[in-house]
Amino acid sequence: MPTILSIKNLRKSYKGGFEALKDVSLDIEEGEIIALLGPNGAGKTTLISTICGITMPTSGTVTVAGHDIITGFRAARSMIGLVPQEIALEPFEKVINSVRFSRGLFGKPRMDGVVEDVLKRLSLWDKRNAQILELSGGMKRRVLIAKALAHEPRVLFLDEPTAGVDVELRKDMWGIVEQLRADGVTTVLTTHYIEEAEAIADRVGVINKGEILLVEDKDKLMARMGKKQLEVQLTAQLGAIPDALSGYDLTLGDGGHTLIYSYDTKSERTGITRLLKDVADAGLSLRDVVTRQSSLEDIFVTLVSEKGERDQ
Repeated sequence: MPTILSIKNLRKSYKGGFEALKDVSLDIEEGEIIALLGPNGAGKTTLISTICGITMPTSGTVTVAGHDIITGFRAARSMIGLVPQEIALEPFEKVINSVRFSRGLFGKPRMDGVVEDVLKRLSLWDKRNAQILELSGGMKRRVLIAKALAHEPRVLFLDEPTAGVDVELRKDMWGIVEQLRADGVTTVLTTHYIEEAEAIADRVGVINKGEILLVEDKDKLMARMGKKQLEVQLTAQLGAIPDALSGYDLTLGDGGHTLIYSYDTKSERTGITRLLKDVADAGLSLRDVVTRQSSLEDIFVTLVSEKGERDQ
């Protein structure tokens, strides 16, 4: 797929020397869903704000469908829809008028069919004549997305779109993003809900302290960095790992009731059969055996903590 958003050596510094973005480079393909993960203060919102023209970069370039965000700002910005973290809506305005207004801001002609389609896709059509103040927090989030889509952008930024909404509504929004992908819309998602990235993203980027630590296909990342663990649950508590099992890379868990063994599923031999035999030979009685695959959250925590250790 062609690249629709290209970021090259982007930096953002503030007075006093603080660098919010440090030489960020990233190419995003048309129609993909990419999730940017990072702790608070990592630079996620600064990156989005810079791309959308809310803040000026210190150096570097960004192009959207070939339009530079500085020299071709109007053309670039017209390609972008932005759903911010904060719910900033006119409380006494009707839903449909608020969405129409956003379309007009980009100089688009009035097309009630487009607005109707957006509102229906977001389950807002029945609320079109309601005032914003009458809506629930989740519905207000939907209005923000409708406003961002009103001018038919090709790239949609969702900055923590499901913060503070319930699980059911969160899954509804995942479905909306999948529909947008079918229409060829590229979605860039920042989130604290790592299961969100795990559920819908094609690629995952990890950002920390203004630097991109990696950008990789989600499935390949989990296959490359994800570990599998065997949890041997025991009937009796152990105070320490028996000497007979010292040759294995084991840790104790669950207050000494579980032996945890990490292994690589791609290896020719995992060592599990031999381990279980040696556990029995050591006189330990098994209650259960459970396997667990590392989640995206485990990988994210590992990457961020390793970055912190290198910076110390």
